[in-house]
Amino acid sequence: MMQFTHAAVTAPPLHPNGAHGLGLGLFLDVGAPRARPWPAGGFASTPPPLPTSSKISLGNLNSAGCMEQLLVHCANAIEANDATLTQQILWVLNNIAPADGDSNQRLTAAFLCALVTRASRTGACKAVTAAVAAAVESAALHVHRFTAVDLASFVDLTPWHRFGYMAANAAILDAVEGFPVVHVVDLSTTHCMQIPTLIDMLASRAEGPPILRLTVADVASCSSAPPPVLDMSYEELGAKLVNFARSRNVSMDFRVVPTSPADAFSSLVDQLRVQQLVLDGTEALVFNCHMLMHTVPDETAGSVSLAQSVSLRTMLLKSLRALEPALVVVAEEDADFTAGDVVGRLRAAFNFMWIPYDAVDTFLPKGSEQRRWYEAEVGWKVENVLAQEGVDRVERQEDRTRWGQRMRGAGFRPVAFGEEAAGEVRTMLNEHAAGWGMKREDDDLMLTWKGHNVVFASAWAPS
Repeated sequence: MMQFTHAAVTAPPLHPNGAHGLGLGLFLDVGAPRARPWPAGGFASTPPPLPTSSKISLGNLNSAGCMEQLLVHCANAIEANDATLTQQILWVLNNIAPADGDSNQRLTAAFLCALVTRASRTGACKAVTAAVAAAVESAALHVHRFTAVDLASFVDLTPWHRFGYMAANAAILDAVEGFPVVHVVDLSTTHCMQIPTLIDMLASRAEGPPILRLTVADVASCSSAPPPVLDMSYEELGAKLVNFARSRNVSMDFRVVPTSPADAFSSLVDQLRVQQLVLDGTEALVFNCHMLMHTVPDETAGSVSLAQSVSLRTMLLKSLRALEPALVVVAEEDADFTAGDVVGRLRAAFNFMWIPYDAVDTFLPKGSEQRRWYEAEVGWKVENVLAQEGVDRVERQEDRTRWGQRMRGAGFRPVAFGEEAAGEVRTMLNEHAAGWGMKREDDDLMLTWKGHNVVFASAWAPS
């Protein structure tokens, strides 16, 4: 996250109607002791004068609404290459949103870092961004590299991933009933952390365990591969999973396919097509899509070096449908980060990404190492949404309704989750803070935080 020096500087008040500062509609005193000045050679302690025509009317500076509005004005100023206004707003944001403050302040600090990163990458407001470049480090620099054991413990801290795991595993178990061979293609960001539980469930099948084939999409070599990052090779991870399966009397084959969402996992799909030519109908093919499908470019991604007019996201889903899978399970965040303009994405992300910052206070103490890892991953996502463009912007979430439209358009029908699956999810949620909940939306399950939609899980079979 963002690091600042703490020299003793007294910042002047910003007056609502004076010749200096933003027209904030109230008297703002952001002086010592909470001043967080830019490093030497960067911003001065006194903000530059701003023309009265650029005044902005805001309410309570500590409110989330005000912080969002300041970020929007900052983004607009950066896009307009207005260095004076950018510097003024950055100065205010830097003073009211410390990176170690409350949840709204930490959220705003992450967005501030992302905007400065965007400005530095696009070349806007060069004088301003050059001054603060040493103070604002890319969120990617702080993303932790996990061992398999640490990552398993880390994802168990919150239902964010566990919700999708449990819903998907229950749906998979139902879909592969009676099949002697189960082939799971894992399109996920969490490096097979879901699979040990699935192995346990398959081992307990009434008709006996199947042969399990696991094919993993390895996107680690991609320039914008999302966190978490695993500090071991997939070959090592696969050996551990095969040994675990053997201890549960499950025969398992593990395969890794290097691939990329930038071309709709074409190398993976090509291999699966070849394998399908020699199947005899005894194998159930399952696609487990956990938080990775949104990294495939959608219609807003611009040129992807392909002649087809159809989006890569649509191409992928139609390719999966052609493979006649027994089931496709999709778990994604119920958000929409596909706006073509940075302000539209900023508003959408700000009104969704408050959730991880708010929730973390219930399960990780302030200053803990795991909390730094957690918030670095959230910061990485914010930075990718705001600072990247083209195929490097992989955080292109779409909401549940849009994914449903895509799946139906590709030739799939929804499969409802049973009450047993829903009950298991509710039991899991009881292990976490009271703010987490679950509801049904049509045939899908939805994870909520304080009543707000967070993650949906949906299951699909060929029509």
